[in-house]
Formats: sequence, C-alpha cells, structure tokens
Amino acid sequence: MIKTASEFFFQNKKCRYFPCHNGADEDTFNCMFCYCPLYTLGDGCGGNFRFLENGIKDCSGCLTCHTEDAHTLIESKFAELSRIERQNRRNK
Repeated sequence: MIKTASEFFFQNKKCRYFPCHNGADEDTFNCMFCYCPLYTLGDGCGGNFRFLENGIKDCSGCLTCHTEDAHTLIESKFAELSRIERQNRRNK
C-alpha cells in the first residue's frame, strides 16, 4: 500500500523544544524526522544550512526535513546515504 504525504506527518507538541526551529509554523511543522537523516550528506543534503567557522554544519535555519512531504526528498537521497554507509563499513 502506498502511503499519502499526510501519513508521514507527525507532531509532538509536548516536546520541550517544539518547534525546534525559530520562525517555524507550528501548525505545519513536521516532527517525523526529528534528527535529519540527510545531515551526513554535507553540502549535498539539499537543505538550507551553513557551515560554522569550526566546520560544524548548522541546520538551525533549515526546515527541509520538517515539511509534510519531507519523506519524498529523503527517499530520493536513500541510494546516496546507503553508499556512504557501505563506504564507512568498509573503512572500519
């Protein structure tokens, strides 16, 4: 069965950080991907991020993974994430 976008929508308004991004619309904020599965893709994630001077990726301005249809983008990046995981496993 194919899921609709609304079936990939989840909110946890009881979370002490909700919503965890400043300026986010509380009515449409999707908590499904609380931690971004695309973080490891660095500048290839497709989101609105910046690198801090110390090299840390700052995603505080990004809402890409917090939209109702975020799963579509994440699914499109799955092959790349799998490739990175396999490479990491080989490098152990």
